[in-house]
Amino acid sequence: MAEDRLKAELWLKAQIRLCDRDGIPATIVRRGDPTGGAILIKVNRYDAGCRVYTQVRDRDANPAWLCATGADPVAEADADAYIQRQVQRDYDLWVLEIEDPKARWALRERVIES
Repeated sequence: MAEDRLKAELWLKAQIRLCDRDGIPATIVRRGDPTGGAILIKVNRYDAGCRVYTQVRDRDANPAWLCATGADPVAEADADAYIQRQVQRDYDLWVLEIEDPKARWALRERVIES
């Protein structure tokens, strides 16, 4: 049976709206395939570093998120380099950047610890 899946663009717009509601700047910095395409989320906490989350499946094949840059925050240049490598592999990739120096934003979906 095919899984019902929300279109990437619609999901991203919803995330931006949630961020706007909370006064957190968020921008789609790269547009991928409007109906599909994987999503990367770059959370920039400035002096506290950045994290990049990627969509994955857990052991039971349920959708989840993984901090692709590791357990500890990384420098913005390292986060951007990771994103660029992923874009070279997947041209349909979407990238959402969230500027959150006060650490108020969190994914509402399941996050798998790396």
